[in-house]
Parts: sequence; C-alpha cells; structure tokens
Amino acid sequence: MAEDEDGNRTAENAFDPATLIGLVGAIGLVVAALYLGGAPQAFVDVPSVLIVIGGTVMLTMASFTVADMGVTAAAIFRTVSYQRRDPSAVAMELVRLADSARRGGLLSLQAPLSRGEIGDPLLSKGLIMVVDGIKVEDVEDVLSRELGAMLGRHRKSATVLRRAADIAPAMGLIGTLIGLVQMLGRLSDPAAIGPAMAVALLTTFYGAVLAHMVLNPLASKLERNSAEEALVGQLNLVAAGSIGRQENPRRLEMLLNSLMPPAKRIRFYD
Repeated sequence: MAEDEDGNRTAENAFDPATLIGLVGAIGLVVAALYLGGAPQAFVDVPSVLIVIGGTVMLTMASFTVADMGVTAAAIFRTVSYQRRDPSAVAMELVRLADSARRGGLLSLQAPLSRGEIGDPLLSKGLIMVVDGIKVEDVEDVLSRELGAMLGRHRKSATVLRRAADIAPAMGLIGTLIGLVQMLGRLSDPAAIGPAMAVALLTTFYGAVLAHMVLNPLASKLERNSAEEALVGQLNLVAAGSIGRQENPRRLEMLLNSLMPPAKRIRFYD
C-alpha cells in the first residue's frame, strides 16, 4: 500500500482473488460433476489435450507474434496481481499537487520528482516536462500518445485471448472429425471404436471449456483492468496540463470530477 504525506491511498500491489476464485470455482464444479457422475478417468484423453490446447496455442501464435504472446502471458499474470489505483485517491493527490504548484510555483515540484515521490510514470514524465518549460500543448500531446500506446498494448493482449477463444472450439471440432474418421475406419474392430469416439467427443468438450471457462473470462478481466488504467491515465494527463498552465486547482477538481463516475468524485476544498 502506498500513501501520500496526507495519508491518501493512491496505489497498491494487490492480489485480486476474483479471477482465481472464478476460474478455479467453475472448473472445480465441472470436475465435481464428473466425479459424481462416475468414471472421471473417461474424460482424460491425451490426444484430445494435444489437439485442443496445443493446436490453440500454435494457431494463436501463427495469428500474432512471439512478442505478442509473451506480452499476453504477462498480462494474464497481472489479472491476478496488479497495481490497483483508486481514481478518487489519485484525483485527490493530483489536486494536492496542483495546489502546491500554484502556491510555490512549478519549481516546487522538483523536490518530489527528484525523490521519486510521484510514482506514476505518465504523471512524472509530464511534470518533468512542465518543470523544464516545455509547452503545455506539447506535453499533453506526448502524454496522450503514451497513454494511447499503453491502451493499445492492453487491447492487443485482450485480442490475443479473444482469438484463442475463437480457435479453441474450432480445434475441438477438428478433433471431433478426426475421431469420427478413425471410428468409421475401424468399425470392424470393436475395441478401437471406444478410443476413437473418446477423441471425437472429448475434443469438443475441451475446446468449449478452454474457450468459455478460461480464455473469454481472462480477456474480459483484461479489458476491465485496461478501462480502469485508462481512467487514471486520463486524470493524470488532464492534471499535468492544468498544472502546466498554473490554473486554479478548483478548476482542476471540476475537470477531474467530470471524468469520474458520481460515486468516485472528490471534494478537496469543501
């Protein structure tokens, strides 16, 4: 947990149990149903796993790049443990900085910047440019581009997962066709019909589970986290521009509140 000198919470590296609880809980319910139905080992088939999981990974990689896959893997990890930032606390800290800069001048920001007290990279970069005398319009343009690039990376990760979710059922269908062909080709051998039918049915089952119980929920969580970071980034961008123009902090407070939902709006001066 990070706090400013007034005790406002701005960020925390938080373990978010919702993702794990949801995924593990849903898969656990399916596994429990298999055990209660008897013969759970019948739902384990290595060829089906290779077709669905291996095929999904390979075809997703073919649709993107190795770098995209690596970024997506890191983004998946951040759905469980990531830096959570409360927009209200961020807005309060931004107004406090603006008030301090208005009273002491832009150069008064040099001390907290040099000590690393401004942890957000986007805000820190903007304030450094403002203190260095760069035009506010140029500062806003640079920050806007960086924010857009960050959100673009987030969208790419969600797109990779959505694409994988589309491929998984298709791989299940391919496995089903393989199993049916094998079964029809061995009708004269009753002992071979069972394994072929298992491949035919289990690949569809694995594909549906992978797509709708793993990949789509993770993509939705990434999009949710990205929307939260987009809001915080927009707050920082507006604040950097306002501080650079040395506007009245009360106006900044109104601008920040206009970006946030009613439940998150702040009252710094009241």
